[in-house]
Amino acid sequence: MAPAATLLGFTLLTYNSIMAIVKSRGDAAATAFVVTSYATLLLLFYFLSSFEASPQGSAARDRARVGVWLATTMLTAMFSWRVSAVMPWPVSAGVCLMGASTVVGGFYAMFLLPTDN
Repeated sequence: MAPAATLLGFTLLTYNSIMAIVKSRGDAAATAFVVTSYATLLLLFYFLSSFEASPQGSAARDRARVGVWLATTMLTAMFSWRVSAVMPWPVSAGVCLMGASTVVGGFYAMFLLPTDN
């Protein structure tokens, strides 16, 4: 059984996603963005729980780590793209640069940084 805070979080996430779809009033791009973001967040939570549940050094933990990085990379790219689309080009370039550095930094932290196993 999931803790009450987890259920509340998923309830609020689902409610906000539904309201964003309703508010988009038939805009297919906005609806696709909300649905994809919601699905990617669900995948991220799934991979995080798999990562935490698997024993250290196992292949399952490594697969979950890859899933976490891919899901966070996708979310970073999606939100960077969405924000940069409404900004002037210098700010847009900065947003893309920050998103890319976040992805690269996450890869370094998750896969290349030595750990104390």
